[in-house]
Order: sequence, then structure tokens, then C-alpha cells
Amino acid sequence: MLILDRGAAEQVPSVTLAPAEHEGLLHATSKKRWKPVWKQRLIVGILVLADVFLALVVWGAAAFGKSIWGPGELSEVALAAIVPSVMVWVVLRTLLGLYPGYGLDSAERLRRHVYSVFATLAVLAVLALGFKVGDALSRVLLACAFLGLLVLAPFAQHLARLSMKKAGLWGKPVITLSYKETGAGFQELLKQEWGIGYLPVALLDHHLVAAGKSYREVSCDETLTDAANLGRELGIDTIIFAMPYTRREQMAHMVSVASESFRKVLIVPNLNGVTNSAVTPRDFAGTLAIEIKHNLLDPWSQRLKRALDLLGTVIGGVLISPLVFAIAVVIKLDSPGPAFYGHHRVGAGGKHFLCWKFRTMHVDAERLLDEYLQNSPVLRAEWEQNQKLRVDPRVTRVGRLLRQTSLDELPQLWNVLRGEMSLTGPRPIVDAEVPKYGKVYALYKRIRPGMSGIWQVSGRSDTGYSERVEMDSYYVRNWSVWLDLVILVRTVKCVALARGAR
Repeated sequence: MLILDRGAAEQVPSVTLAPAEHEGLLHATSKKRWKPVWKQRLIVGILVLADVFLALVVWGAAAFGKSIWGPGELSEVALAAIVPSVMVWVVLRTLLGLYPGYGLDSAERLRRHVYSVFATLAVLAVLALGFKVGDALSRVLLACAFLGLLVLAPFAQHLARLSMKKAGLWGKPVITLSYKETGAGFQELLKQEWGIGYLPVALLDHHLVAAGKSYREVSCDETLTDAANLGRELGIDTIIFAMPYTRREQMAHMVSVASESFRKVLIVPNLNGVTNSAVTPRDFAGTLAIEIKHNLLDPWSQRLKRALDLLGTVIGGVLISPLVFAIAVVIKLDSPGPAFYGHHRVGAGGKHFLCWKFRTMHVDAERLLDEYLQNSPVLRAEWEQNQKLRVDPRVTRVGRLLRQTSLDELPQLWNVLRGEMSLTGPRPIVDAEVPKYGKVYALYKRIRPGMSGIWQVSGRSDTGYSERVEMDSYYVRNWSVWLDLVILVRTVKCVALARGAR
């Protein structure tokens, strides 16, 4: 059976395959052979050049700024250290697997990037001490240069990957072996998370193939033969087994056979509901074990998260204080009532706290909502499902703008400062929502709710309630400081674009 999927890999022009060529092929995008060697070298080269160019610009800007505002002139040693430091940085990033970084999500990529910057700084310090030239290196120059690399490199790399994606270069082709429904969902996930770099080209079902107008069962060896033939035709060296319910013996056999034709074999295990951001494989004398670290139980990680909250709150609060004052004045002029609104929400440990926002509704909001829902069964169903309305009569004119930009949530910085909330975390809920969380509520209580979270930066208001619960659950299980930083950056982007606020 052949179903042509022309959107599975937008980088590849679709070419029709004859059904007789691969009976077990469910989805394919092209019969055109890939050229993985030169293509992957080109991708790595572009990423390296982006880093080198950025590093030279950052070092040059730091040196220029030091020559203008800093005391004294730059020494020849300081200037001579620029090129070697850039080379060391690139080499370390290569060893950390950031070129091209396939298979790494945003949080893991950020973690390795930070390590590369601080490791480069450590190497430079050791060399300076070894050659006794530490006094000749400008501390201001080093601080500005490495701070610039720390902040700007992730954005430069993202722009490079995005440019290659638009040019049809980014990503490596992969073949997926799965069941029809499971495999289609997995391929859609790979397409949405394009930054991971796995480009789904073909999906094969190892259960059924077309036999005239009917179907017949096929052995896994036949399916793997189809996959190997397709891999040779298209020049693909990676296959993914997305069959979480396959028996261990059969999976071991399939992996053994696939390894004869594919250089890389990936297995998607049946570990739904288990944390995956801190998983490490262990070899116990030939027996595979998976070590799972629960970051929430690490007191130092929790302290670091709290420090990040306080730092962001203090700096952000000072910067936005004029904006907060201006918004409060506009709210008072737009409708009668207080500028701020406090509502009891459920926090860490099930404790309640007063969650603050700018008032975006009329003071008689509850009465307006009751009248609105009584007159419209459709809107009542929408409210019961999502606990919100797309067109809410309670919202004021200024409140609608504040919600579109998420500026109504700025007063929650006070909750963060008091330790009742975090900059990132699950969304704060009310008592009526607790039953809808079910068993996930036990996870929810383990961490402070956040001003922003995964569902806000992923789907925002376009996501359904059950999806938000799943995202909150994912955040708690996979929480890390790196994930928090990624969410914060994406939050700024969402607010700047006013994209689907709560």
C-alpha cells in the first residue's frame, strides 16, 4: 500500500513511487537520492562559520569598546588571544556535539552551549597562567566577549538553522518503522520540532502491505528488507523504530537486522509519563538500564531556580516600573474599579495564595458571565471545556489589549518575589480545576506555578484544556533550569508578537 505524503519533508520535492517498488511503504516524499556526505558537511560548515563570524564580531566589539571606554590600551597578548580562544570554543562545541546537533532539543542545546562558553573561559585562564600572561589580559575585555558569546550564540545558531531550513538544507533524512497511526503522529512531531533535525522521509508499517485490493500480513524481515532497499536508493543512513509495544525479542531481532544496513538506529521506548530530560543509559554487564534523575529533588537546582526568579524579578521590576504605572492609570481611566485584581489560586503543596493581575474585566464580571452562559448553551459548553471564552463579555477595552499582549500578568512579579510563584512553571489554577487534573495534580503540587509555561509558549490559547494539563505534567517531570531559560526566551517572543495570550 502506498500513500503519497507530499508534506512529510518540505525540503524534498515529491516524486511518485510505483506501488510495486515498496509494498510496505505508507508514506514517502521522494525517490531522489540524497547526498548526505556533502550536504552534512555543508550544514556543519555553515554552523561553524556562523559561530566563528559571531565570535570575531563579539571580540571585535569588546575590544573596540575597551579601547574607547576602558583604561589603558589593549596589549598585544590580549589581541593575540582572540583567534586561539575562538578556535578553542569551536573545538569544544564540536566535541559537545553541537555541529550539527541533530537529536538535541532546545534545552539540551542551551546546556551544552553554556558549558562550551565556560569551558573555553577556563581553558583560556589555564593557558594565561601557564604562560604567565594573565596580567596582560583585560578582565573587561574577557567579561564583555564571553558574555556576548553566552547571550548571542544561541540566537545566531537558530538563525543559521532557520535559514538552512528555508533553503532546503537543514536536517537529515530518516526512515520510520512503526504502525500507521503511531508513525503518522510521530512524523508530525518531527516536522513540528524541526530544530531537532530529523527529517521524516518515509514511514513503513511492518504489519500489513497491499495485496491487490486486500491486505496481507508481512514478516518484520520483509519490512526491513524494504527499508534497507529504500535507504540505499535514497542514501539514508538512519532508521527510527517507533513501535513502543513491540516485544523485546522481536525488537532486538529487528535492531540487529537493521544495523546491517543503517549506520544509526534509534528506538522510541514505551516510557510515556516518565521523565526524559535527565535520562542516562547504563550498561550493567550487558544489561541495559536507564537512570532517571528527578531534578525537583535536587536542592541546588531548586536554589538556582529561585535565584533565577529573584534576579529576573528585581531586574525586570525596575525596568518595567514606568510601564506598570502607566497601565494602572489607563485602567482607571477606562472603567471604574481598582487597577489591580487578586484571585485565590492553588500553589505549591496545595496552598492557596492571592494571584495578582491588572484588572481586565468589569467589576460586575461574574454577573455578566452568568447571564452570558445562561443565554447560550454553546458558550456554556465552551466554558465548561476550557474554563475560558474566546469572546468574553466581561473584558474591558483596555483589558482586551492587555490580554492580547499578556501585560495583564506583570503584577505577578510580586507573587514571584514573595515566593508564591515562579517566572516559569505550570499555570496557576483554581480549586474548581483540581478534579480536571486528576492524577497529574500530585505532580502539579510539587512546584510553584509560573507566570509563563510550556503551554503559553507552545500553543497559547489555541490549546485545549487536556493538552495544557499534559504540558504542565511534562514540565514538572522534565523540569530543569535550561528548560526555564528556553521558556523565558520564547515568552519574550510571544509577548512581542502578541501571539494568542491567555
